[in-house]
Amino acid sequence: MDLNADLGEGGAHDAAILAIVSSANIACGGHTGDAETMRIAIRLAKDHGVRIGAHPSFLDRDNFGRSPQHPPAELLFTQLCKQVDDLINIAEQENYGVTHLKPHGALYNQAADDPLLAEVLIRVIQHCDPNLSLFGLAGSNLLQLAQASGIKIKAEAFADRRYNSDGSLRARRFADACIDQDEEAVQQVLRLIRHQELCSIDGHLIHIKADTFCVHGDGAHAVQLLSSIRQQLIACGYQIGSQS
Repeated sequence: MDLNADLGEGGAHDAAILAIVSSANIACGGHTGDAETMRIAIRLAKDHGVRIGAHPSFLDRDNFGRSPQHPPAELLFTQLCKQVDDLINIAEQENYGVTHLKPHGALYNQAADDPLLAEVLIRVIQHCDPNLSLFGLAGSNLLQLAQASGIKIKAEAFADRRYNSDGSLRARRFADACIDQDEEAVQQVLRLIRHQELCSIDGHLIHIKADTFCVHGDGAHAVQLLSSIRQQLIACGYQIGSQS
């Protein structure tokens, strides 16, 4: 089972999280992060043998990349390529490989069903490193388009987020968008693994087949949630690790 977290975002617990997860998505300057934070996160990931990915965003540091944006496609392509290339270059200096790309925040959510944004992300991977896997929302059009373009994909589900009945994430503007109780997060992951389903915010049963499970690294309960999930998965006989 692959557990992943978004890191290099100024959180106080990156080192502890990297001792738990098998994949890390490192902020590379769009919503937060700089060369120093990228290098620190890469070194920590290398120490723990954790696979690393670029975590690019709309250029929106004021809103942490979580506000919808609609930049011109070519401008966005250039901005995202710079972020991904910056991380790849630093990783090369540290003699560590980048394995995947996971868009951040509003870009992640908008690209799930916007074919124009999906095309930009596909082009970014083709330009920066065609061997990168794309992490995206399980069941999204983004992953279908990427796979059709020859991009390796990993369908992602969230341990610490609630879902709408259409399979999209509950917007953060709602107080019930996030899960911060260990038992609920654990049960959501186990249900996804065993039955490929979960219950939406309005009580509908939705089908989700996921290859990787995320807890947001900047969450107040991230370390505890991840620890509980990892311990329960191991207790149930699952191994924690990531395959390319």
